[in-house]
Amino acid sequence: MIFVFKTNVDNISKVKKIAPKLNKLFPNSKWNFDLEDCDNILRFECSDNIIEKVIFLMKVVGFECEAL
Repeated sequence: MIFVFKTNVDNISKVKKIAPKLNKLFPNSKWNFDLEDCDNILRFECSDNIIEKVIFLMKVVGFECEAL
């Protein structure tokens, strides 16, 4: 499954801040940010429904995140 989120992660230093947490919480998933998109898209490819977990994690570390 592919999940798409709108975020306020707009530069590489913010990606580096969240990356270890995403890798730890979702070790069997592939994810990436599209910083050139106007919505600063975060895409997840995984087999589980992770929408609520991703939104919660992003908000805990100080970022905005909503499922699209």
